[in-house]
Amino acid sequence: MLVLSATSCGNGENKKEQLTDYKKQLSDLKNEISSLEEEIEKEDGTSGNTVNVGTEIVRPETYNHFVEVTGKVRADENTMVSPEGAGKITRIVVKEGDRVSKGQVLAHLNNDAIDSQIAQAKASLQLATTTFERRKKLWDQNIGSEIEYLQDKTQYETQQQSLNALQAQMAMSTVKSQINGVVDEIFQKIGEIASPTAPFARVVNIDEVYVDAEVGERFVGMIKDGDSTTVFFPALEKTVDATIFRSSTVLNDISRTFRVRINLKNPERNIKPNLISVVKLKVYTADSLLIVPSILVKKDFEGEFLFVTEQRDGKTYAKKQYIKSVFNTNNKSIISEGLKDGDAIVTKGYNQIVNGTEIKIINL
Repeated sequence: MLVLSATSCGNGENKKEQLTDYKKQLSDLKNEISSLEEEIEKEDGTSGNTVNVGTEIVRPETYNHFVEVTGKVRADENTMVSPEGAGKITRIVVKEGDRVSKGQVLAHLNNDAIDSQIAQAKASLQLATTTFERRKKLWDQNIGSEIEYLQDKTQYETQQQSLNALQAQMAMSTVKSQINGVVDEIFQKIGEIASPTAPFARVVNIDEVYVDAEVGERFVGMIKDGDSTTVFFPALEKTVDATIFRSSTVLNDISRTFRVRINLKNPERNIKPNLISVVKLKVYTADSLLIVPSILVKKDFEGEFLFVTEQRDGKTYAKKQYIKSVFNTNNKSIISEGLKDGDAIVTKGYNQIVNGTEIKIINL
């Protein structure tokens, strides 16, 4: 009996000690919870019934709307070079990558037969020239007949024309560049037959290039010659400011698009033909518009709204302001009704307030 009684008393004291310990733990836990709540309130911008928010003053601004289309680089001076006459290629005097000028010889064709004819024509011309000069001296002295004078003169002129024709034919036995540029590719080799119908080489001038882009017909009338634009080349990670040179006057009947041409200077020659580009075109502009971030515009059963600030009795409150937006693009909304110049809209903390919430403006 004595042992059981002592044990029972011991259990009671242990429970009291445990209860005291639990109460102390509970008190410490409440303090920690209170401390965390205060920290959370500071982080969330709430303190009691007041919410910390960020605001922005609405001012009229200019709005520009752009569209992006894909373009391709072209070169006006991108030529296939061929000889004017046919013949076997005997010598190629340039290599791929060489810069050439207009009229420069790129290759020679077999011209042995023409060489012989030119030598013979020169000899005949020399004889005709000497004969005509002597005949002319006699004719000037009224010696000889007019018929003999005219025959020698005709013979001289005929031989001169024959030589000129052969020399022109000789010129056709070479391949010449029609433009200033770079030999991009040579298609034929020595010993092959060149002809006007077979291209010998490609010569390209990319000191100046242009971007050719197609724009949907819904933008007809919005894009004009001389409009500013930007061209981005993803492969080069390069953006170039430019202007529209011209837009086509005819729509593509199948794709329902029209072409836009943008001329570009290319002094470094790193913008190459057929390179893909992204062209940014301005299709709409307007002044004195009230524009807000689209994320601030909410909607309920009555329509679109956002929160503005309102002063009452020396305090600041959030006010649900109903608005009308007329255009939403690029995360921006153009407001036509409900806002005026100078209104302060809530841009931070708007998810923690309702109509009439007391707020404190903290703009960092």
